[in-house]
Formats: sequence, structure tokens, C-alpha cells
Amino acid sequence: MKYTLGILALCTILAGAQQPPTPSLSEARQLFTQGKLDQAFIQLDTLAKQTPEPTGVEHLRGLIFYEQNNLTEADAAFAKALAQDPKDTEAMQMRGVTLFRMGRAADAILLLEQARASVPDANIDPNYVLGVSYMQVGRNDDARHAFAAQYGFPPDSAQAYLLAARMFFHQENTPAARASATKAVQLNPSLPLAHQLLGEIALAGGDTATAITEFQKEVLINPLNGEVYDRLGDAYLRNKQYPEAQHALDRAVLLEPNATGPYILLGKLMLGRQNPVMAGMYLERARQMDPGNYIPHYLLGQVYRAEGRKDDANREFHAAEQLQSSHPSTMETPH
Repeated sequence: MKYTLGILALCTILAGAQQPPTPSLSEARQLFTQGKLDQAFIQLDTLAKQTPEPTGVEHLRGLIFYEQNNLTEADAAFAKALAQDPKDTEAMQMRGVTLFRMGRAADAILLLEQARASVPDANIDPNYVLGVSYMQVGRNDDARHAFAAQYGFPPDSAQAYLLAARMFFHQENTPAARASATKAVQLNPSLPLAHQLLGEIALAGGDTATAITEFQKEVLINPLNGEVYDRLGDAYLRNKQYPEAQHALDRAVLLEPNATGPYILLGKLMLGRQNPVMAGMYLERARQMDPGNYIPHYLLGQVYRAEGRKDDANREFHAAEQLQSSHPSTMETPH
């Protein structure tokens, strides 16, 4: 009888040893950090069957869905995580970031305003998301404050206004960009890059005279900024002020020898002055520096055609067309 009981006890022990161990949330997190997302999901699915479901399971599930760009599933998981733990700040912010990426800026704001701590797993600064969300609903002052917080600027400083202006300009909100940059200059007339941005805004709107004035002001403040000479040269070129354009672009090349922009503009300038030989020199340099940019190829096609080099011209036009079609979002019409 004692022998029989011993066998039964041994069988029970062996049967228990054959059962897979219950996964832990920390193991699932480790799999996530190792990039083993499918294995992490298996662990989470097992944990989710427990009653009650351990806190943190849906939080981690949401992070994995977010990493996979499955935003709808991520939103649902973060919503469940917040239902389990309303004080889960990271899940709150991550849901806000997710809603923002889903195009639901107004809903994102409500969550992001409640939780403003940093989120290391978001791969995006929540202050930036909050700022852009404010922009999308027309809350421009709040947007400026959010962007200022991202960079540690006083919320109503000249730097904050200039930063907001750049963000508005990137979002193609020209009136707000101009108003914010103008305010920055009013607060600090010597603020570097403020007049340059006003010049870029004017140039984008086709107002070359104002652009030239603003770029000239920037040169006085920041005379070693190669980019402003590039922009000034572009404005002069559009205004057909060729000597002034060449003077500015020569300075740009000296200050920014590795930038293709000044060489492309010098090529355009020489084409405008009916000097294809010099144009080809600049544009071949630009093509060598950035072979994936279609503009040097397109302009070189014009140069070679002017020189009677039909085969070379066709080759460059074909290359430009291929590069254009492969990158339609970056297409630009050469001036």
C-alpha cells in the first residue's frame, strides 16, 4: 500500500512537471525589448486568460501593436489598460499619440493634456504631438506653449514664437507662420533665423522683394550663415537680378561647400545668362554630390541640349524622369 501511494505521488509530481510554466509579464516585456513580438503576444494571450487579467498586459499589448503600426488595435489595448489603471500615465500618453496618428487630434488633446511626462517607448515627443494637435484645431497659443516646453523655452519668448512659426510653416499654415515670426522679431529684432524665416515665407508666396529685404536683414545679424546666402541668391535669381544672385551664391558655396543647393542655383543662373558651359560645370558638380536629386539631371539636359549634345541631353532627361517618378512626394518644378 505504501508502495502504491509512492507511485501515485511520483506520477503527480511528474504530471505537474510536464505543465508549461505560467509566463510572467516581465518575460513578455523582455521579449518585446528583444524584438520578439510574436512570442510576446503568445505570453500576453496566456496572461490575459487569468481572472482578473493582470494589470499591465493590455499596456504592453498596446505598445506591441503600436510598434507594428496597428493603430486601431493599439488604441483598443491602451483603452483597456486605462480602464484597468486610470493612473497609467504612459498608456494615457501612448493612446493620445495613437489617436493623433489616426487623425483624431481633438481626442488626442484630451489625453495628452492629462499626462505630460516623457514616454520613452513612443519614439515621439508628446509635447510635439500635443503642439501639432493644437495647431490642427486652431489653438495656436497652446501650440506655441507645447513646442516651447519641448525645447525648454519660456512659453511667450521670442524663441518660442520663432519655433512655433517654423512649425506653422512646415504645416503650410502661412498666415500663422508669418504672424508668429513677426511677433518673434518684435520681441527680439536681433534674433537669429527670424528674418530668414520671414524671407522664406515671402519667397514661398512669390513675394521676392520682401524676401530679399528679409534675407538682407538676416545677413546683417548672422553673416556666416551659408543658408541665408543660398536663399538670398534664389530670391535674386527669381527677380532676374543676376549679378546680385551670383554674388550671394558664391558666398553660399564658400560657407557651405557640401550643400548642393547653391551649385544648382548657380547652374540655373548661368543658364539664364546664356552660359551653358559654366552652367554645366556647376550642375555636374551638383549631380556628383547628389545623384539621386532629379533637378541637376533635368537642368543638365537643358545644358546639353543648348550645346547640341542630343544623346547626353536625352540621357539626363530620362534620368530626371525616372527619379521624379520614383519620388513623387518630393517633386519640384525647377524655376
